[in-house]
Amino acid sequence: MARSGGEGLLSSDGDAAWSGRYRQTGASALYLHVPFCVSKCAYCDFPSWATRHGDPLMASYVETLEGQLSELRDLGLLSDVGCAYLGGGTPSLLGADLLGRLVACVWESCPDVEEFSCEANPESLSDQVLDALVASGASRVSVGVQSLCDAELRELGRVHTADQALDRLRAALGRGLDVSADLMCAIPLQTDQSWLESLDGLVRTGIGHVSVYPLTIEEGTALDRRVGDEDLAWNDPDVQASRMGMAERVLGEAGFSRYEVASYAMPGKACRHNQTYWTGQPYLGLGTGASGMLTTLGYVALGEICNQLPPAPAGTERVRLSVTSSRQEIACGRGLRDLAFDLEFLTWRQALAEDLMLGARLSAGVDAGLLALAGDAFGPALDACLGEVEGRGLARMTEEGRLAPTEKGWLLGNELYGLLWGLASDDGEVKSGRSL
Repeated sequence: MARSGGEGLLSSDGDAAWSGRYRQTGASALYLHVPFCVSKCAYCDFPSWATRHGDPLMASYVETLEGQLSELRDLGLLSDVGCAYLGGGTPSLLGADLLGRLVACVWESCPDVEEFSCEANPESLSDQVLDALVASGASRVSVGVQSLCDAELRELGRVHTADQALDRLRAALGRGLDVSADLMCAIPLQTDQSWLESLDGLVRTGIGHVSVYPLTIEEGTALDRRVGDEDLAWNDPDVQASRMGMAERVLGEAGFSRYEVASYAMPGKACRHNQTYWTGQPYLGLGTGASGMLTTLGYVALGEICNQLPPAPAGTERVRLSVTSSRQEIACGRGLRDLAFDLEFLTWRQALAEDLMLGARLSAGVDAGLLALAGDAFGPALDACLGEVEGRGLARMTEEGRLAPTEKGWLLGNELYGLLWGLASDDGEVKSGRSL
């Protein structure tokens, strides 16, 4: 049965499984952003700032997040949270006491969490921090390695060494944590040989998850100012594609499977939090720059405390929120009702198109139940779109009725995602706003 304007019932079991995500009030996942770093990396445009060890701003910031978690818990918005993620920035810079306290507070607010991840950088991932993570209930640590070549690390502005990174990965594994590492390719000074050495070095540690990213030179970063308008042969799209292909081969031969465009995991080690983002499940973000995504029901529930949020426009199915309050403002003890947000209001058709686009990032592809819902909403336009993406060799239909990206689709992801998002083009502009 077709559904439009956020109303109506669904007809199949697959449809019904997806429909629950659009009618869910609470969040399935929680993200907390910690914006503090030892120093700012040359390529980084994330909301993060160099902060000295022991800066009292960090303690005040954590205390505020604890209070906001309590508010969300009392609203019932955290009752369905199954995974939590502390990102940054560098959460490990908080130190054992503050970090352990924050992890424990999340557990108190979300007692049914099954996966608890924390980002870390090698230089601040001390034995004491690792012990605090384990004691407070974290299950997974994601370490920013980026390269196992010291010269490359210096070019990126990283402050750790390759040996330090390997030591910290092994230390985390030794404490029973699930361990992931990030690597970057198409970076200054990198060669095919040094890239292979970085990949092989991670494989030999025995970690269960690796994320691989081509370097994007973001406007306004130190790296952008350094390279200017140079012709960067080391960052050429063909180099990026080649290095990503090398990663797939090396990691595949070691037993890793790619489950998402940039993520590889050993059996049972895929990141649940990552998958939440690509499968239409609501999530909440706290901290400066943190993003969240709620159903209209969830947005209305949040508005019980956040009086500064405007009513959702008629026809809204999904709301994206990004915290714009600064780290200093948050550290002053701001509760939820004091936060400023950037907002995007999406209709039913826009939410469906977005989920099609995001699902195309997954190796398994877009779920058949979601395709059925999209067929009701878009009709012949969906058939035409699927025909085009298959005709261009960007995706294929599997025996299970999923739309799975091809190798070409991986390499030309923006082309594939753009075609799927284009299904919402006749539904008007995404409505944006900013809370006061």
